[in-house]
Amino acid sequence: MICPDAPVLLEIRDLQAAVDDQPILKGVNLTIRAGEIHAVMGRNGSGKSTLSKVLAGHPAYTVTGGSVHYRGNDLLDLAPEQRARIGLFLGFQYPVEIPGVSNLEFLRVATNARRSEGGLEELDTFAFEDLVRERLEVVKMDPAFLERSVNEGFSGGEKKRNEILQMALLEPLVAILDETDSGLDIDALRIVAGGVNQLASPENATLLITHYQRLLDLITPDYVHVMAAGRILRSGGRELALELERTGYDWVDQELERFAAEGQQTGRAPLEVG
Repeated sequence: MICPDAPVLLEIRDLQAAVDDQPILKGVNLTIRAGEIHAVMGRNGSGKSTLSKVLAGHPAYTVTGGSVHYRGNDLLDLAPEQRARIGLFLGFQYPVEIPGVSNLEFLRVATNARRSEGGLEELDTFAFEDLVRERLEVVKMDPAFLERSVNEGFSGGEKKRNEILQMALLEPLVAILDETDSGLDIDALRIVAGGVNQLASPENATLLITHYQRLLDLITPDYVHVMAAGRILRSGGRELALELERTGYDWVDQELERFAAEGQQTGRAPLEVG
């Protein structure tokens, strides 16, 4: 739902970031309001996953310029765990296994940390088990997975469903899903997408990072953004994703060449868009 008057949850301005002194993000601009679903698409190496990791506070990435504000506050000043507690969620492209850590206990501690931040009473073991079994229905997940270590021995689809279960329990205000469709068969994709749709509300927002239109057949975005060379090259509605499905990304190379030529003529850095 496009919400021009809704509160701004995430405001990204001229964001620049590097890893190992190699610039990756070169001026990303994006505004996300409550109630909106945004999709970021692009080729490998365009900066999509880097954007998600920088927003989450991954220590391998250094912010070299620009700003990010979450509900009006400087997000970049906060540690990763603080960002999670105040309502920023990252669903990983490749969720890691954590042997020896009970999935149920992991979910309980994370949920209570989020509740505590919001001034809510922490849930005891019994109350939490009631809640988590209710939320399991969102992702059609077997309760037996709660007794296993976090993601250990899970299939790709089970790991992604466990991520959406985390999202259902933590109730983030901004959920960033980094290629959550990666490695999923069509049945798992439908379950994951159904969970994302069920959890979307007028109070929260979702940022989907994906290569493919197939996820957007199941989750309808309000805005689609195409990233290239570390910037958002073009933005539009759902029709932009359909255009990419038809034409591919060949036009991106032409656009990059055009911006590079304009930059040489004017003396400005190329790709001053977003």
